[in-house]
Amino acid sequence: MSDSIMKKRLLYLLKLLSEETDESHAVSTAGIMEYFRSVGLSADRKTLKSDIDLLIEMGYDIVVVRSSPNIYFMGDRVFQIPELKLLIDAVSSSRFITARKSDELIRKLSSLVSRQQALDLNRHVFAANRVKADNESIYYIVDAINDAINDHRKLVFQYTEYTGDKQKVLRNDGERYTLSPYALYWNDDFYYMVGYSDKHGKITAFRVDRLYKVEVTNTEAAAPPDDFDVTDYSRKIFEMFDGEEEVVELACENSLMKYVVDRFGEDVDTRKETDSTFIASVNVAVSPTFYGWVFQFRGKIRIVSPQTAIDEYKEMAKEASLTS
Repeated sequence: MSDSIMKKRLLYLLKLLSEETDESHAVSTAGIMEYFRSVGLSADRKTLKSDIDLLIEMGYDIVVVRSSPNIYFMGDRVFQIPELKLLIDAVSSSRFITARKSDELIRKLSSLVSRQQALDLNRHVFAANRVKADNESIYYIVDAINDAINDHRKLVFQYTEYTGDKQKVLRNDGERYTLSPYALYWNDDFYYMVGYSDKHGKITAFRVDRLYKVEVTNTEAAAPPDDFDVTDYSRKIFEMFDGEEEVVELACENSLMKYVVDRFGEDVDTRKETDSTFIASVNVAVSPTFYGWVFQFRGKIRIVSPQTAIDEYKEMAKEASLTS
């Protein structure tokens, strides 16, 4: 038997086991023989055993159940079903990924299991009324950003925004921005590029899905400051810590502890105030972003110190009521 026929038989055997079998859907010796005949190949029990042993030796988890006849199925795979469900849910619900690309990625993820398992996975895919991105070139943009970061090169790009009548336009009449990219950062279901902006003269962030005509230049990127930390930067920009930090005490109803922990982390400093309330001491920049977060709880979270923060919050609430 020629090597090419043997290789072909091994590939077809692996294809059958990978695509059609799992712990709930095994194939018998007779079933494998019939499959070989359907693709123009032949084998006997001895060569089948040799092929199975070789695949197992190569690291494939092929389970052989000794019976009359023997049955076979693919055991462990790269991902287990619960892991794939998590990944598929993330892809399906992500606003960053377009609807078409979500479907494509889900099909690819589903191909990592048997056909029957893939059908079961697809039945579980559900994302209610999710707003999805419409920028199909976003994946090439992310690739370009990664190349620029790895090669320490500057990027040039245009940036989009919306007019009052919901028309997408280029910001500043199509101005080309130049940035030394340092990192990609995921926040609140959006992807951001973080780096040093030549125009702004500081580190800033741009929404990746709003980038347009991204090009990697041959110009060496500016090195990040020695004390730059993307996690610290993200806290300042995205999590109400932008500016001079200050300790603020908040009186909160007990039922809101989950929101305080979600926002400030499990190590947030809290103490009991009454049977129904607690005090949280948090480090924040007392800014409109922070006040807006407090305001959404409509009095169930109150600022109790410092007095300057109380006064500023009341003034902002007063201005909001006057303009509403």
